[in-house]
Amino acid sequence: MIEITEQELRESKDSSQPRAIKVLLVEDDEGDVLLTREAFEEFLHNSLDVVNDGDSALAYLRKDPPYQDRPCPDLVLLDLNLPGRDGRDVLSEIKSDESLTHIPVVVLTTSSADEDILRSYQLHANAFVTKPVDLDGFIAAIRQIDHFFVSVVRLPS
Repeated sequence: MIEITEQELRESKDSSQPRAIKVLLVEDDEGDVLLTREAFEEFLHNSLDVVNDGDSALAYLRKDPPYQDRPCPDLVLLDLNLPGRDGRDVLSEIKSDESLTHIPVVVLTTSSADEDILRSYQLHANAFVTKPVDLDGFIAAIRQIDHFFVSVVRLPS
């Protein structure tokens, strides 16, 4: 795992003035939602919206009610194991919809199964991250994802 120090994070934010991004978290585990919100509030300054299932994720992305006024996210953090339509179906829909395919999707899940990793990349996930089980590791992973997508890569406007 790549380690990013507090100083490197501050310097990269100070020197390049990255723009704040809008992130959609698709996660049904309230504990993981809370940890992600905590990481965003304490360390990151990007907006975070949360939906708890695959159908809501697609409605949000397609601006269907009640999400018609929500901005298009710059990044989607997607759990695979969701109630109803699972993350694999959501990923497939996003990457096959011409109006959504440009949005980077990071699969953020408890699974480390080779078949989940392979299938996610076959469905054109931009990254696959297995959630660390400890609090510090989880927050560090969220911060590293954020750092990469805010400070390292260029996202479409």
